[in-house]
Amino acid sequence: MLKNSIDIVREKYSKINFCLNEKSRRIWAATEASSLGWGGTSIVSKATGISRTTITKALKEISQFSSQNENNPTVKCIRATGGGRKKLTDKYPNLLTDLELLVDPVTRGDPESPLLWSSKSSYKLADELKQKGYEITQRTVCDLLDNLGYTLQANKKVKEGSHSPDRNKQFKYISNKVKLFQKQEQPVISVDTKKKEKIGNFKNPGREYHLKKKSPEVNVYDFIDQKNGKVSPYGVYDISKNKGWVSVGNCCDTAEFAVNSIRMWWFDMGKVLYPKTRKIYMTADCGGSNGYRVRLWKTELQKLANEINLEIHVSHFPPGTSKWNKIEHRMFSFISKNWRGKPLIDKATVVNLIANTKTQKGLEIKAKLDENLYQRGIKVSDEELEKIKIIRYKFHGEWNYKIKQEKN
Repeated sequence: MLKNSIDIVREKYSKINFCLNEKSRRIWAATEASSLGWGGTSIVSKATGISRTTITKALKEISQFSSQNENNPTVKCIRATGGGRKKLTDKYPNLLTDLELLVDPVTRGDPESPLLWSSKSSYKLADELKQKGYEITQRTVCDLLDNLGYTLQANKKVKEGSHSPDRNKQFKYISNKVKLFQKQEQPVISVDTKKKEKIGNFKNPGREYHLKKKSPEVNVYDFIDQKNGKVSPYGVYDISKNKGWVSVGNCCDTAEFAVNSIRMWWFDMGKVLYPKTRKIYMTADCGGSNGYRVRLWKTELQKLANEINLEIHVSHFPPGTSKWNKIEHRMFSFISKNWRGKPLIDKATVVNLIANTKTQKGLEIKAKLDENLYQRGIKVSDEELEKIKIIRYKFHGEWNYKIKQEKN
């Protein structure tokens, strides 16, 4: 009979246990024990695993809080005031202080702390606290850090380092000149080289839709394919028309390649869009193949000016401000989005992906493979430099200048 009663109570408990909290569980156990009469407390305890002490206390709770006291706020409490496990911060008054000293050892703690030169993960912090005598788990460390206002954060690129005192004035100069050329309906272009891309069956960052478990398989290692090598995409972005040109070079990124890319843009796109133009204004970075100190850049621009019979005006962005160049966030960023997750298996793939890059605001890009071979390290003598018909402006002539065409 006793065994049968235990089985009945155990079956009831298994069916409702999932929805009971601490208080409702003990109240149910006490109610069940009371209904069984003499020996009910032992039967319920054996069937549910709830201690006899807990059931006895619950019986007292039931008798104490009768129906006339149902509005008493303590009736709704799961535990009695002061009941339950004590907080670790109450048990260890210095816990939060010691944790902050570990998280930020330079400003708050010992600058010779071992965690200064290692990853401050929640697991390592928990281990350090245990060595100090605290009984604590990794999960509790996470909760404490959250309460202290700490979150996992990555490095943020905000500090540009040293820069020219006339940095902002140069931005304003470029802005005013762009507006002037646009008002005169003369072409304004932004030029730059996109980062070199390895050609082959390599992983390309990003994701795109595929059937489940049908993702493209690529090489495990990203060693450069000696046969295919890399390509250097040089871009020309028309700020006014929101159109772009990219020359995909299979050789090194030189000033000769950069200017030839501008030449290809002019004959394929610019000449059609601006049939009555007299001059071109271009903005470029201060370094790389189109840097303001590169002699070959100016020499090749002189050749281009003579060839197309146009004045070429150039402004360079100050050092460390390349991200302000329009081509970076108006063209190159969308090219990267368009080929995300796609292996650049050959040069034709690169050209097609660039040429098919479009945006809702009407961006259109043409792309072509430049198969010319450009020599590295071409030296321009002082005599050749002096032949360039360059006019430097009063405000930072090294950054702002124009190259006039030679008259026949």
